[in-house]
Parts: sequence; structure tokens; C-alpha cells
Amino acid sequence: MCNDYRLEVDIASVMEDFDDLKIKIDLPEGTPNVAAREDIKISDVAPIVRTAEGRPTVGELVNRRWSWPAPGGKPVYNFRSEGREFTSGRCLILADGFYEFTKPEDPKQKRQNKWLFTLEGHRWFCIAGIWRTHEDVGEAFTMLTMEPGEDVAPYHSRQIVVLPRERWAAWLDPTVPAAQVLTHLPAGSLAVTQVYPPQQAQAALL
Repeated sequence: MCNDYRLEVDIASVMEDFDDLKIKIDLPEGTPNVAAREDIKISDVAPIVRTAEGRPTVGELVNRRWSWPAPGGKPVYNFRSEGREFTSGRCLILADGFYEFTKPEDPKQKRQNKWLFTLEGHRWFCIAGIWRTHEDVGEAFTMLTMEPGEDVAPYHSRQIVVLPRERWAAWLDPTVPAAQVLTHLPAGSLAVTQVYPPQQAQAALL
């Protein structure tokens, strides 16, 4: 499942896109200081838009930690969505790409193959998430997952829930049933690029 993602889009562009969708964004803690990052990893702090309590058409843009500790201490960075309603604590995780990893065919290759997934026709997108308060780390978020769609299935047995623009407002509204929002994208919606090893290096191995 996803343990690494990317966000290189600036916050000004993010605000413009939400404005185009008539979703008002509040900045309760000021404009987040968000540096462009190629890799956002578990326990990093990253921007999310969460439902403003009692105002389903308003989102709060804040920086929060990715993952909270489970009772056994392992980080909860992914969370199964099946059979759950999520009537509170919904959030949108800002991203312009996410990574999956596969075992290399070459036994001499020590690192796993790394694949970047992006949403066709979109500069960036949102990942469906939830947030909660944990006594040890404070407020933190996790990504929702589901069975893989056709684009991800060749690479992993699960996938995060990628939300195109037309579903953002619905996910921020806790009265909208989760099953109406957390659905697969059509095949071909996600473009995949091999990040490691670089394709030219892989060709040299063949």
C-alpha cells in the first residue's frame, strides 16, 4: 500500500482550484508553509483539507502528520475503506503523484522497482483520507484504501482512493454516503512511470 507520495504543486494553485469548485477554504492556522517535495513519507507533516465542523461547503487547509501509532506501535498510514461510513473526520490529502513498489526481476538489483502514478489531465489531485487526534502525536491523518482498480492491480493488491475534482466537495460533506464517493476511476485514468531503476538503466540490464 502507499507509503510514499509527491506534492510539488504550490499552495496558491491549490487555492485557485478549490475556488473554481466553489469550495471555500479557511486557513485557521495561516497559510501552510509547504515546500515542494518529491517524496512525502510516513510521519512527515503535509497539507490536508479537512471538513470544517458544521460547514460542509467549507474546508480547513492545515498541515498535519501522516500516520498515528496503532496500539502495537506501528504507524497507521493506510486504512481500509470497505464497509465504513466515515461520518466524521474526513479530509482530502493533497498530492500530484503517489508511488508503488514491486520486486525486481534482476536478483542483483538491491532496491525495489519504484513506480509513480499520476492522474491524467490533472496537475494534482486529492487522496481520500481521515484524521483523528492521538494522545501521543496530536492530530494526524491516514489514507483510505480499497481493492485495486485496473491501473494499479498489476503493481499492488490494494490501492489508495484517488479523488478527481468533481468528488472533492462530496467527500468533505459527511452526510454524503462514503460508497458514493469511494469508487474506482475508469481504466486508463492513472498514468504510471518507472522512477527506479531509470528506464535507460533497466534497458541496459536486458
